[in-house]
Amino acid sequence: MESENTNEEKKESQVKPKPPRNNKKSSAGYWVQGYVLEDFFKKQSGLLFLIFFLILLFITNRYWCSKQLTEMDKLKKELARLNDNQVNLTKQITQTGSQTQIETLLFDNGIELRKNNTTIYEIKK
Repeated sequence: MESENTNEEKKESQVKPKPPRNNKKSSAGYWVQGYVLEDFFKKQSGLLFLIFFLILLFITNRYWCSKQLTEMDKLKKELARLNDNQVNLTKQITQTGSQTQIETLLFDNGIELRKNNTTIYEIKK
């Protein structure tokens, strides 16, 4: 039995365990096989997630601001249009109230109205 134990020990000593992969970062195999990326992504995964989140936040903010600027331009144009309408309406109202407009309306309807040529107030010298 002792000989069997020694034989087994010899076999075990002859079988060498696999060496761990080469961790030399300067070797060509390390770069070619992609271990450098694997290590980088493992170590920097939190930072990469943060960068991705900030980029996504930047894009959505930019889209929202662009949408707001478009809405503001549309409202400015509508305000200018409403101002023009208000000016035209005021102009029409003042024209209706003018003396010549009233005279033409009275003449068209057949109502005679004589215009007073004397002034109401006389300034004495």
